[in-house]
Amino acid sequence: MNKIILASQSPRRKQLLEWAEVPFEIVVNETDERFPPGLEPDEVAVYIARNKAIAVQEQRSTEEIILAADTIVVLGDNIIGKPVHREDAVSILLALSGEKHKVITGVVIRKGSTEIAFADTTEVEFHTITVSEIEFYVDKYKPYDKAGAYAIQEWIGVVGIKSINGDFYNVMGLPVSRVVRELNKLIS
Repeated sequence: MNKIILASQSPRRKQLLEWAEVPFEIVVNETDERFPPGLEPDEVAVYIARNKAIAVQEQRSTEEIILAADTIVVLGDNIIGKPVHREDAVSILLALSGEKHKVITGVVIRKGSTEIAFADTTEVEFHTITVSEIEFYVDKYKPYDKAGAYAIQEWIGVVGIKSINGDFYNVMGLPVSRVVRELNKLIS
C-alpha cells in the first residue's frame, strides 16, 4: 500500500494504523470543530472529519491520499465532546454511568477530487460506576483529549464497560478494518 497522510494527532489512530501495517505520515492543520445546526450525529462526525481532510489536502499534493477521522459520543440526543476540565470529565462520566451510548467515528478519505466518506457506530454500555472510581480515572488518566471523557483501552474501559455492540477499534477512534478495505478500493 502507498503511504497515506493521516490528518490526525491522535495517538490511538496512529497506533491502529501501525497495527494494520498501513504506511503513513502525520500532517495536521488545525481546524474548527464546530458544525452547523440540524445535522444528524453521524453527519456531524463526517462533517468535522471532512474539514480536517480538506485542510491538509489544501497544503499537500492533490494526488496524495488523505485520511481524516473524528469521533463523537452520543448519549440520548446529546453529542458529548471532549471535556474542558476535571469537573466536566467527571460530569460526563457520571452521565454515561449505567447507560448505553453511541460512539460514532466519521471517516473521510480523499485523493484529488475523489472522496470516500462514512460513519461507523458502536454502542457501548457502562456498568454503574461510582463517583470515587470516576474521580480516580479522571485524576490518573486525564482524559481531556477524548470524546466522552474516556478511552476504552484504559482502566475505565477495562473495569467499567458492561457490553459493546460493534467495532471495538471504532471506540478507540478508527474503524480500522473498514478503513483498510476502503483504502484498498481507492488504491486498486
